[in-house]
Amino acid sequence: SSPSLGVTILGSGSRGNALIVEAGATCLLLDCGFGPREIAFKLNRLGLSPENLSGILVTHEHSDHISGAFKLAARHQLPIWMTHGTFAATTQAQGELQRVGLIDSHEPFHAGDLEIHPFPVPHDAREPVQFVISDGRHRLGVVTDLGMSTPHVERMLTGCDALVLECNHDSDMLRSGNYPPHLKQRIAGRFGHLDNAASAALLGALDTIKLQHLIAAHLSQQNNLPALARSALAGVLGCAEQWVGVADQEAGFDWR
Repeated sequence: SSPSLGVTILGSGSRGNALIVEAGATCLLLDCGFGPREIAFKLNRLGLSPENLSGILVTHEHSDHISGAFKLAARHQLPIWMTHGTFAATTQAQGELQRVGLIDSHEPFHAGDLEIHPFPVPHDAREPVQFVISDGRHRLGVVTDLGMSTPHVERMLTGCDALVLECNHDSDMLRSGNYPPHLKQRIAGRFGHLDNAASAALLGALDTIKLQHLIAAHLSQQNNLPALARSALAGVLGCAEQWVGVADQEAGFDWR
C-alpha cells in the first residue's frame, strides 16, 4: 500500500506561513508566505527541494500566506490553486492566469494522489478558504485564519485524523497588550483570528474519535504563549498537554 499522508509545517505565524502535505508521489505546498530563497532553505532542512513540489495551494491573499507563491511557481513551473476572489485580490497575479487553477470554495478537486476539499471561512480577505486534504484513507484538516467557527467549518473538520488548528491569541493578553485599538478590534473580530478559547470550543464541537495528531498554529508572538494554547486544547480532549503540538514561526513543526 502507498505511504500514508504526511504533514510538516515550514513556519507558522504573522511573519509567514507554509505547510507541506505529502502522499504517494504528490507533495503540495499549502500557502507560501516566505520568499523563494527562504522556502528553499526551509525545504532543504527536511531533505526536500522546490523540485519535489507538485504545486501550491493558497488559502487567501494576505502577504503572510501568498508573498512568495507566484515567484516560486514561476521559477519551478508549478501550478497554483486559489479561489477566484483570492486571484482577483492579489496584485502579483497579473499575467499568471495560465498557472492558476481557479477553485470553487465548495467543490473538492484532485491534485495527484491527494483529494482537496476547500471550505469558506470568515476572515477579512476577498474569498478565503481553508482545506481538508485526504489520501483516501486519512483526512488532515487545516484551519488557520478565521475569526469564528461556523456550522459548515465544523462539518468539514469533524472526524479528521489530524488537525492543524489556529490558536492565534489569548484574549486577555491581546486586550492588555500594546497593539493599537483598531488592530486589537480587527484580530478579535468575527473576521479576524481565533483566540485559544474559541479554538477549544471549535475542537469541542468536532467528533475527534479518529484524531491522532493535533497541532496548534498561527500563534501570535505578542499575544499568546504555547503553554496557553496547549492547555486550552488539551482541556477539551482530556489529553496530556504535551500531546498537543505547537507550530513555531521559525522552526515550524516536524513531520507527522
